[in-house]
Amino acid sequence: MSQEKILMKKNGPVTTITLNRPEVRNALDQSSANLLTEMFREFDTDDSQRVAVVTGSGGAFCAGADLKETATRVDYIAWAGHADGPFHAPLSKPLIAAVSGHACAGGLGLALYCDIRIADETAVFGVFSRRWGVPMSDGTTVRLPRVIGTGPAMDMMLTGKAVTASEALSLGLITRICTSENVVADAEQLAQKMATFPQVAMLSDRQSLYAQNGHPESDAIAYETKCAEAAKQQEAQSGAARFAAGEGRHGAF
Repeated sequence: MSQEKILMKKNGPVTTITLNRPEVRNALDQSSANLLTEMFREFDTDDSQRVAVVTGSGGAFCAGADLKETATRVDYIAWAGHADGPFHAPLSKPLIAAVSGHACAGGLGLALYCDIRIADETAVFGVFSRRWGVPMSDGTTVRLPRVIGTGPAMDMMLTGKAVTASEALSLGLITRICTSENVVADAEQLAQKMATFPQVAMLSDRQSLYAQNGHPESDAIAYETKCAEAAKQQEAQSGAARFAAGEGRHGAF
């Protein structure tokens, strides 16, 4: 398994994972999908790491599955549905997608697997595999409507339309268009900031947000209360004391 297909670097508490097959717009063959799974697990179990940035090299994010490989086999694992798939279940810590160029088919699935999506003006999203009869098995049919709503998701899913960065922002598919010429630098800067926050409260709020979907409000709020308990015990009082002592005076944040 070639380590060069995907690159990983660590800078303080932030991991950056870069898909590195620019000759195929960072499409994932089976070996690179397996490697991505391993890298996600390494990040998730490394106590020194708090936030990861996921991106692609060569001006593209990810073109999805490597269809040249798919043409020779139908026994590929489902990236979301299989326990060893790279997008099987949310990690315990946040991922930020830094999208430049194409994020299509499984690349869209990768972006949706991340908690936050930042893009530059070159970004293009779409279910382009619609043209080739390759079904989604990367979580897109589940995560896309939860992010942007059923109507827009159905339009993207059935028509294979290309969605630009500006349209993606209006749909809520991305939440930020980068403000510099380097979307990865913007994402890493945000990751470093997130890494400074008290982690128990941030991660418990994230867990509650994911878990609430599909549950009655009363059940979801009860779970929110359960998730918040550890942060109440470990972080809330000391954090409130820092505020009371003047750390947040005049809106400083």
